[in-house]
Amino acid sequence: MELFKTPHIQFMKYKFVALAASAVIVLAGVLNVTVFHGLKPGVDFGGGTLIRIEFKDPTPVGQVRKQLADAGLGGSVIQETGKKGHEYQIRTMQVVRAADAQQEMEAHEQLANKVIEALRGNGGPDKLTVVSRETVGPQVGKDLRKKATQATIWALIGMLIYIAVRFKIEYGVAAIFTLTQDVLITMSLFSFTNREINLPIIAAVLTIVGFSINDTIVIFDRVRENSKLYRKESLEEIMNLSLNQCLGRTIITSGTVFLTLLALYFFGGEVINDFAFIMLIGTIEGVYSTVYLSCPVVIFWQKLFKTKKGFRR
Repeated sequence: MELFKTPHIQFMKYKFVALAASAVIVLAGVLNVTVFHGLKPGVDFGGGTLIRIEFKDPTPVGQVRKQLADAGLGGSVIQETGKKGHEYQIRTMQVVRAADAQQEMEAHEQLANKVIEALRGNGGPDKLTVVSRETVGPQVGKDLRKKATQATIWALIGMLIYIAVRFKIEYGVAAIFTLTQDVLITMSLFSFTNREINLPIIAAVLTIVGFSINDTIVIFDRVRENSKLYRKESLEEIMNLSLNQCLGRTIITSGTVFLTLLALYFFGGEVINDFAFIMLIGTIEGVYSTVYLSCPVVIFWQKLFKTKKGFRR
């Protein structure tokens, strides 16, 4: 399907501006994570208890906070969700010391029961409904953090090997550079929102990586075809041509995904809101990085190491 006639946009003309913009965002995100606010670990990674409750009668957040404080749970994080004055999300990461993981989990379960009992008070079971509850021990959260990091790193290494074999090493390096900054920029922007990092967020990051690399490979494949057709043209001109030829396809595929995610963000409810939000960031960032970053890295590599613009067959 042809969305429009092939334009003649000089994408490579703005490669230094794009690289500078990416560097600024990543630096701001790194400073925010390491020096200022930082990433907010969810129950999956930090350990603790997350309870979603719904009161039968309207209950001010101040009253909820007082009831928890009276029960010795004043450090709990309370967030209003859904119907105002009725639905709350309560997160407590109180340190629980136990001899083993099983005892840790049991202690956190008792902590969750303590939260529920404190909120019910003398009102009995009919005062509120427990919508959901999640409990993760500190050791489990530590293991999940480790495995999430490993999953992201191994995904990047696997893609580097595939693209290096399929094309050339500089294209593999460019793709991994692009994907790494996709992850860094997405997490940098996410860190400014005060949203929690949990397993669905890691799943979203890996989805963004897969979505972005797909678009990058399509561009590289078109560059390879055009390199054979336009042997006298410079690599920069060939990349501009290839990006313009694939622009319609990129807009159609990314646009449909973006509209779907937009619907999930506004109408999907609280449970999927964070996932949809980070996917929206990643979809925009994936298109930007494929167009403005992956190709410039190949150009810089070939100029630095004086390699030829040919490809593997």
